[in-house]
Amino acid sequence: MAVGRGVVSPSYKGYRFSAEVIAHCVWLYHRFPLSYREVEELMLARGMTVSHETIRRWCVKFGPVYARELRRRRPRAGDTWHLDEVFIKVNGERQYLWRAVDRDGNVLDILVQSTRDAKAAKLMKKQGRVPRVLITDKLRNYGVAHRELMRSVEHRRSKYLNNRAENSHQPTRQRERAMKGFRSVGGAQRFLAAFSGISPRFRPRRHRMTATGYRTEMTIRFTVWDQITGIAGLPAAA
Repeated sequence: MAVGRGVVSPSYKGYRFSAEVIAHCVWLYHRFPLSYREVEELMLARGMTVSHETIRRWCVKFGPVYARELRRRRPRAGDTWHLDEVFIKVNGERQYLWRAVDRDGNVLDILVQSTRDAKAAKLMKKQGRVPRVLITDKLRNYGVAHRELMRSVEHRRSKYLNNRAENSHQPTRQRERAMKGFRSVGGAQRFLAAFSGISPRFRPRRHRMTATGYRTEMTIRFTVWDQITGIAGLPAAA
């Protein structure tokens, strides 16, 4: 993960709490399956009194900003893309969450909608490039998207090859349970867009790393986090 690139820090002007506190609360909420009230309790244990509603507003405002900056700094997507869909509950009703990931598990895009049509299967069009290989299950809608958008790309259709996308759904399932479902399609889309940009950055494939390598990688990732949240430019505490 590259560091040291130019960063336009988000503005915290007018906020009573410091950038460190705001960024830490947003990180806690998106990294772990916590409710706003649980984040409030964790901060209280550290001697900081901040309401769960304030934390919610921080996450709504700054979560998408942090996620966007993290996406800008991630490596170029691999040449093998996986596309999959899963059911989620929104206000008690079943909706479809479509997710596109690359071979490294980086989330390329997501879409929440009520229908299971070919339009949703085209969500990778916004990437502005095509992969070498597209892997999906055998849903017919993927074939439509492939013919219209990526006719020259090799299309492999097998549920046994799509574990990368299916594994990417697991953290979402954890959050869905912790949040007791989503309240609206728009809210689910906004949260999951930010969540899929923040949470995976702090979930490296630890089973493939030595303990030293894991700590080094996480140090790099926290350094990038400090840069995109603006913490890195703040004076050190006395």
